[in-house]
Amino acid sequence: MNEPGKIRNVALVGHRGTGKTSLLEALVFRAGVINRQGKIEDGTTIGDWDDDEKRRQLSLASSLAHVERDGFTYNLIDTPGDASFQADTIGALRVVETALVVVNTVMGVEVQTERLWMRAADAGRARILFCNMLDRERADFDRTLGGLREAFGHEVVAVQLPIGSEHEFSGVVDVLKMKAYTLDGQQVVEADVPAELAERAQEMRDALTEVVAESSDELTEKFLMEEELSEDELQRGFAEAVRDAKIFPVAVGSATHLLGVDLLLELLALAPSPAAAPPVLAFKPDGTEVEFFCDLDKPAAAFVFKTVADPFSGRINIFRVFQGTVAADSNLVDARDAHKERLGALLKQQGKETKPVEQLGAGDIGAVAKLKEVVTGDTLSTDGAAAFPPIGYPAALMSFAVKAKAKGDEDKVISALRRLAEEDPMMHVQRDAQTGEMIVSGMSQVHVEVTVERMKRRFNADVDLKPPRVPYRETIRGSAKAEGKHKKQTGGRGQFADTWMAVAPLQSGEGFEFVDKIVGGAIPRNYIPAVEKGVRAAMVEGFLAGYPLADVQVTLYDGKYHPVDSSDMAFQIAGSIGFKAAVEKAQPVLLEPIMNVEVTVPEENVGDIIGDMNSRRGRVLGTTPRGHNSVIAAEVPLAEMVSYAPDLTSMTGGRGDYHMEFLRYDEVPSHMAQKVIDEAKKAREEAQKS
Repeated sequence: MNEPGKIRNVALVGHRGTGKTSLLEALVFRAGVINRQGKIEDGTTIGDWDDDEKRRQLSLASSLAHVERDGFTYNLIDTPGDASFQADTIGALRVVETALVVVNTVMGVEVQTERLWMRAADAGRARILFCNMLDRERADFDRTLGGLREAFGHEVVAVQLPIGSEHEFSGVVDVLKMKAYTLDGQQVVEADVPAELAERAQEMRDALTEVVAESSDELTEKFLMEEELSEDELQRGFAEAVRDAKIFPVAVGSATHLLGVDLLLELLALAPSPAAAPPVLAFKPDGTEVEFFCDLDKPAAAFVFKTVADPFSGRINIFRVFQGTVAADSNLVDARDAHKERLGALLKQQGKETKPVEQLGAGDIGAVAKLKEVVTGDTLSTDGAAAFPPIGYPAALMSFAVKAKAKGDEDKVISALRRLAEEDPMMHVQRDAQTGEMIVSGMSQVHVEVTVERMKRRFNADVDLKPPRVPYRETIRGSAKAEGKHKKQTGGRGQFADTWMAVAPLQSGEGFEFVDKIVGGAIPRNYIPAVEKGVRAAMVEGFLAGYPLADVQVTLYDGKYHPVDSSDMAFQIAGSIGFKAAVEKAQPVLLEPIMNVEVTVPEENVGDIIGDMNSRRGRVLGTTPRGHNSVIAAEVPLAEMVSYAPDLTSMTGGRGDYHMEFLRYDEVPSHMAQKVIDEAKKAREEAQKS
């Protein structure tokens, strides 16, 4: 079992295409865990082992590896850089102390670089940067470093300097040690700093010394007195500042050529250990706070941050131990619903491969297979009394209807989708109450397509994917009153319920409010909840186009009942009838999601992109230069962004990138609303026929 103070938990994060998976491969190879360095293009890396990842040459899920070096254990998590697959990235940042931010020195600071940096900052993680791909054409370390400092502040400080550039990149200068390092075959060679870089290296060391001094009151005082920091003070102050996230060191290298990888491992040794982290808060059902400490001897507590749905092994849960020791064949309690789970063999992952371990201590990361009901976000502990806060995931942006290709495969499709939804918390599955269709929602069209491909390959469940559905909503703009009456006599006991209600709009985002103003027993108290239930059911069904109604206040103020014929069901039906009748008179309107969109493109494409945004009913907010690119900020209806990815590729020759997130709901223009309503009505009719 690993000593917590010797563990380093590190998530490799960054924009897609920065070389995170290649860097993981290089770190594992240089640590001697594997004897052959794999390549992305050959599909031989330990990180991208999934068939979809090999085919797309893109990380779609996080991959774990661990290495032992110089007495330290490094738990490394390679995370996806594409925003569509960021669930695993968000989960990984919950269980590590350090984010290793990987940057492509050809492209510089990109959209996801900034967003992931902010996530790491919000989580209080230490951050180390690695400027990768310095051997590539047009790679520029100085430009990239300037962009990093501009984006993230003067605490970003270079601790290494590349020797040569582009195809002549041959080694790294460590400005802390003031030594140069190159590779002779597989052997690291230490030498003096090249004469042509000596002055630049000294300038960088002076800048580093100043930033380190600023991070400590003691060192600041000495620095201001113009006393030179000793080598020991500089090294110790630097390590403390890195651990406390007061400075963010920048390392350099080329993962594919192994340059700078050994120095990076040494730098990661200075990252905070689980033992140095503050206690982690959990909460009892009544809201009482509980602190979990990185202590091997306290009762066990672990957090599940990732789930893998394997058709052969079943569900594999990957977890971080925050307190105590978790042993194989032990019993823990799931705080979500207090059910007990017996753990089988514990596993340590090396990409796709696993090896059993007897126990995992506080601070360590491992996995367990075949737990009955444990899902991502669950807390497992000795008593199950408190749970860690849930992982916050962005809402799904795009929905598709799926239908089994072969008759009789419906149950297989539903089962496969639910298994995959356990693995990917940002993918949602539900059945449409109006059309009966199975709806799959994700972050983008690619996200849903990957899910469908996995379903076919892993579970032999093949489906047809219908065009994306925009998650419209409905609301009202006015107030109205109406009667909802349900009366039926069929011999014997009949059905009777009569309700009077008023509807009024609420502010956007307020949801639903039910107000009971019944007096004098016009409707018995035991039937009031049934009226509300009927109203809620009608809200889900919608009025105009079958989309849920939102931001509505309903006031029940009068009604009648029959001592024999009234029932809960009768008042549910009456409540639904009355609500629909009132909504019809209250100016119902259709709402559409508006997205906050950022598009990063070369400067020469800015005019085309702005023109295209205007044609999509977008409102351009401005442009910001970023290196050789420009970032265009706009607010655009989601309905106009459904096909944006291929269109952007066409307009920019594949050099453009974009990110979008939900902003608010706005009213759909009347002429477009009618088209949406007609299409929804047609879809319902076709679904009923089939």
